[in-house]
Amino acid sequence: MSPLAARSLVFFTSATVLVMEILAGRLLAPYVGVTLETFTGIIGTVLAGISLGAWVGGRLADRHPPQRLLGPALIIGGILVLAAPTIVALIGPSLTGGGPIEIVTLAAVGFFAPALVLSTVTPIVAKVTLDDLAETGAVVGGLSAVATAGAIFGTFVTGFVLVAALPSRPIVLGVGVALVIVGAIMAVRAGRLGPPRVAGVVALTLIGSAMLAVVSGPCQFETAYFCAKVTVDESRESGRLLWLDTLRHSYVDLNDPSYLDFRYARLMADTVLTHSPEGPLDALYIGGGGFTLPRWLTAERPGSTNTVLELDASLVDIAEDELGLDPGDIDVITLGDARLNILPTPENHFELVVGDAFGGLSVPWHLTTEEFVTEIAARLTDDGLYVMNLIDHPPFRFARAEAATLAEVFPEVLVMAPPDYIDGVRGGNVVLAAGWRPFNTAELERAIADRAGSEIALTGAAAAEWIGDSPTLTDEFAPVDQWISRS
Repeated sequence: MSPLAARSLVFFTSATVLVMEILAGRLLAPYVGVTLETFTGIIGTVLAGISLGAWVGGRLADRHPPQRLLGPALIIGGILVLAAPTIVALIGPSLTGGGPIEIVTLAAVGFFAPALVLSTVTPIVAKVTLDDLAETGAVVGGLSAVATAGAIFGTFVTGFVLVAALPSRPIVLGVGVALVIVGAIMAVRAGRLGPPRVAGVVALTLIGSAMLAVVSGPCQFETAYFCAKVTVDESRESGRLLWLDTLRHSYVDLNDPSYLDFRYARLMADTVLTHSPEGPLDALYIGGGGFTLPRWLTAERPGSTNTVLELDASLVDIAEDELGLDPGDIDVITLGDARLNILPTPENHFELVVGDAFGGLSVPWHLTTEEFVTEIAARLTDDGLYVMNLIDHPPFRFARAEAATLAEVFPEVLVMAPPDYIDGVRGGNVVLAAGWRPFNTAELERAIADRAGSEIALTGAAAAEWIGDSPTLTDEFAPVDQWISRS
């Protein structure tokens, strides 16, 4: 094998391992969400496969003719790549929840084996290439460098290009078939693949490719960030529910924008109506999703302006195509990360800022910190209100810490949840609010009672008691994913 062919093969296989590692985040998201813990589990699992694969490849290369091992390694690796999405789709529904055990288990059944098999290639190629023991360092070091370069290439091209241009399964199909083709060519040249075995390889490749189409997974729409689907509310003909990964994210009534189905949305609305000044409001939304609250505000307070910071451009298209969003309902939609895009928004301008951004069950950590809350505070008027939605369960480490963070920036903080949430019996969505002037809890509780709600509102000493000695979240310390308790 020529040095160029050896390096090309190592570069190619290392790149494919990292392509699959990046895609694993997409493929696991419908079952375990997208959090720091998800990517921790994926990276650790794939690294374990790479490590064991390097060891196995070295052992095999010392015991068998290495030239004859390369073709089968690529063929088996390619077939395992083709099978990975199907395996995840079949096993994923039984491993939902997003905890470390579920994440690592699902990552392992889908991606450990292909990472292991493809990682045997580098030590096998080293054995093939090594002719003189005096050059061991140069050969092994050079191939290691090429393997790292391939991994970097696979990471960049997948994360920056492929996932924005294509759904996961076509990418997997291209990678898997390419591996099988290259492996088959090498196996034929090494005399390992006669006509009967060629037919078997072709059959397995076709089966794996067909299963990618047949077992398609739960996504109706696969965006660059989410597995999304829209379902119809069987009890309300005009009701539509937007799912993002594992989360019931937004509910929209196509015929009645003032209708709010989710409890947290009703709590937000109660807070806005009882705390904000009369008349139209200038509102900023961190996260668009189904664009439920901007449409509600337009219906409730005609003349209001709505500026939405939304990470995922595809969600805007889904909202327009499936959820009845009229582009005229939203004054400004800025695409990209809210932490960056809030900076150009005018200071002392908005009477209302709504925080409703999620990655899986978690609010993205960089949208929870004191530094970000300070940026929000700078954009609120003297009568301004910041209201946010989060999910947590007892002992509410994240929810209490976020309330403590708001209290570091704002003089007034409000905690709203059902009584059994406050008492630590169970959990779910908790609504927090903050502002410059006291909240009228009596009026807020009347508004909740008028709609037959049972939630309670804590301010002042009661809110401080619930927060306790919880730490403030900062850019230096915000373990949001790790602190969320799951039911």
